[in-house]
Amino acid sequence: MAVSRLLRVVITVADLDLAAGFFREGLGLDAGPSTSFCDAQWNALLGLDPRTLIQTADIVFQGETLTLAAFDPPGAPYPEPRASNDPWFEHVALVAGDIQAVWSRLEKAGPETVTEGAPVLLPPNTGRVSAFKFRDSEGHPLELIAFPAGVGDPRWQQGGTGIRGFDHTAIAVTDLDRSLAFYTGLLGMRVGGRSLNQGPEQDRLDGLSGCVVDVVALQPTAVHTPHVELLHYRSPPGRASGSPLRANDVASVRQVHKVDDLQALVPRLKSDGVRFVSDGLVCLADGGNGASVRDPDGHMVVLLD
Repeated sequence: MAVSRLLRVVITVADLDLAAGFFREGLGLDAGPSTSFCDAQWNALLGLDPRTLIQTADIVFQGETLTLAAFDPPGAPYPEPRASNDPWFEHVALVAGDIQAVWSRLEKAGPETVTEGAPVLLPPNTGRVSAFKFRDSEGHPLELIAFPAGVGDPRWQQGGTGIRGFDHTAIAVTDLDRSLAFYTGLLGMRVGGRSLNQGPEQDRLDGLSGCVVDVVALQPTAVHTPHVELLHYRSPPGRASGSPLRANDVASVRQVHKVDDLQALVPRLKSDGVRFVSDGLVCLADGGNGASVRDPDGHMVVLLD
């Protein structure tokens, strides 16, 4: 009853063509052909009206997939103002072969920047990675990251100068122990590493002042990368969380995981008081099963068998 693999990350967008164009022009990433469907079971999984129309396009890497999804009817736009410690914050960390070259291309697309100036070289306790945070045309946070030799998954040392894939999706959490109990105790992930990030480099990266951030990497049991990272801001504290995001709200980003023995996991989650988005286990049109839940901070997590 454990998460074995992060299958994909899904970003809700208001305009699929606009979003795909940003990834293509700004980052050199081509989305595949779009697919439109109205699937009552899938809508039930996402807690949406069964008549909701979904249009998706996938950006496929060697070992991971990033999906852009637009909904009709649409949900709320991305909230403003916005910051790196917002309770709904979730970004995807895109691995660059040459981060300076990718950043130079990105600059020409005129993104909303989070990081001040050029990519930041982080201190030794973070692995001396280089990183740069920004937002796409609709406000979704994204990160460019580059790993020095011997740091991170070995496959990030191979490939061209552009985007090689995504290493993780990072979420803001308000209570680290509570989130660890959910992701490790209930979903069976393993702590792959942790650090306490602070100092001028972290402030510049996050566009905040006085950052003190716990960063915890959580690995699925079978395929360790891509994975989930928890970002716990001891300082500065984020704003209070409002109502949980619905799947068609533009700020909604979803982890989609493969789970061993989902049928046994669902009653365990229910007995532990986990909030469900779906009405328990959903039988999907492809013959598989799924369930959607919220983590302690309201982030939506989709579980498939």
